[in-house]
Amino acid sequence: MPLRDRLTSFAKPAALAFALAVGLSTALPAGTLAGGVALELVAGGFSQPVYLTHAGDDRLFVVEQGGRIKIVGGATFLDIAGLISKGGERGLLGLAFHPDYASNGLFYVNYTRKGDGATVVAEYRRSTTDANRADPASARIVLTIGQPYANHNGGWMDFKGPYLYIATGDGGGAGDRGNRAQNVNRLLGKILRINPLDPDGVGSLRYSSPADNPFVGRLGRDEVWSYGLRNPWRCSFDRGMGDMWCADVGQDKYEEINRAGTGNGINYGWRRLEGRHLYPSGASCTTDCKTLPIAEYAHTAFGGGNCSVTGGYVSRRAGAPLNGNYVFGDFCSGKVWVIPVGFAAGGALPNPAIDTAYAISSFGEDNAGRLYLVDRGGSIYRLSDS
Repeated sequence: MPLRDRLTSFAKPAALAFALAVGLSTALPAGTLAGGVALELVAGGFSQPVYLTHAGDDRLFVVEQGGRIKIVGGATFLDIAGLISKGGERGLLGLAFHPDYASNGLFYVNYTRKGDGATVVAEYRRSTTDANRADPASARIVLTIGQPYANHNGGWMDFKGPYLYIATGDGGGAGDRGNRAQNVNRLLGKILRINPLDPDGVGSLRYSSPADNPFVGRLGRDEVWSYGLRNPWRCSFDRGMGDMWCADVGQDKYEEINRAGTGNGINYGWRRLEGRHLYPSGASCTTDCKTLPIAEYAHTAFGGGNCSVTGGYVSRRAGAPLNGNYVFGDFCSGKVWVIPVGFAAGGALPNPAIDTAYAISSFGEDNAGRLYLVDRGGSIYRLSDS
């Protein structure tokens, strides 16, 4: 089985060897994407960054896996390293600012808990005296999910309207032998959708599930919005059309990109499908288990070296070269692809737009819609469209 721990390796071998030889950062000089879009260094010196987002203003917030959130060019916004189980695929994995953050100061983090590695979604509030710092004493646990293994924790979160969407992995191990992703009574291997601020919600946790979630009033957990995912690693909403795009890390051979549209109740097929292929070979799968990915690629494709997809964003900057295209990459190979939002489902992927030397742990988007590439080696790059 190929290496599946996407977060323990942090660079292509050549890049690492070069860095060790001369004592430099693992980030190599930026390249140029198709259409003249360049990768420009924005900031470096981060420790294992795994996400970048904004709070509705010009600041960029970088999530470090070890438990810190930093503002690019500024202070440490939040430090909860003491609460977190770190290493491998565990750590601080997600951050989402409430749509009314400017007025209510609320944001949410997703981390694996020290001791047992359980997934925790917690609410925090910014400091009342310093807008560039959070109040660590304001923590409120929203949701806790037990994790049977150390890997496949998902971690992405974001808001669409008042609802918080949360991506969870299948709980880890190989092949999801517990069939957790297909079990709608479990919160693993899912996209969850909740209202984290409903005062009439579940007990003292103060959250609720929207009435139109697919399993409300029927067999299954109310929080589940879609299911059948192995380890969704970075989803996003198209700010133009509202569709969710979500990358799901494969098992042995294939990586996939899913486009959810605005519907819910979708079953993406894992563990019966890996990409568009039966898993294991010869398994049975009918229409009850498969909404096929819009795109996939093999680990051996495009020169090989692929092993773990990193989902990105649809660019919606009018007149810019990337406008109307979805950008994503692979953590292990460092390749970056660009496909139009109208990409035909099941079509052949174009050649990578660029083959970088970076361990692409995430992409990011700022308030103006500019896109960023996060290198787990410690640097942040902007996909310049000027």
